[in-house]
Amino acid sequence: MREKSIQNSQKKRFAKLVFLLVIFCLISCKAQETEHIHHLTLEQLKEDVIGKDVQLIDVRTPKEYHLGHIDDAININIFDIKAFSTKIKQLDREAPIYVYCHIGGRSRKASKLLEEFGFKNIYDFSGGWKAWQKHQNIQ
Repeated sequence: MREKSIQNSQKKRFAKLVFLLVIFCLISCKAQETEHIHHLTLEQLKEDVIGKDVQLIDVRTPKEYHLGHIDDAININIFDIKAFSTKIKQLDREAPIYVYCHIGGRSRKASKLLEEFGFKNIYDFSGGWKAWQKHQNIQ
């Protein structure tokens, strides 16, 4: 009987932990959005970007870019901050800008830099190349 009580107690603690982790993840994702930075889903990318004349930036390395990239994306390597800053200043700050990397870490960093440079409509495709490639392989 005591053993069953311990198991029930452990299950309740585990359930609370899972609940808290889910809440943390939801809050964490929302906290990364700002007035100027918005998350972009795969469906939104397909609808709003693909085939359109937009500023689509791949912030991966040139080597990664040459192995494959999303449609008309231009490559501006986030690891080369000096070149990144120079190239970004040539883009239209008032027009929407869409960024992606491999899975989302570098595009999040790039989005914050873009915001610092005065861009007002930044869309971060946090699924990145990996999500796009998976989508392409399914079809």
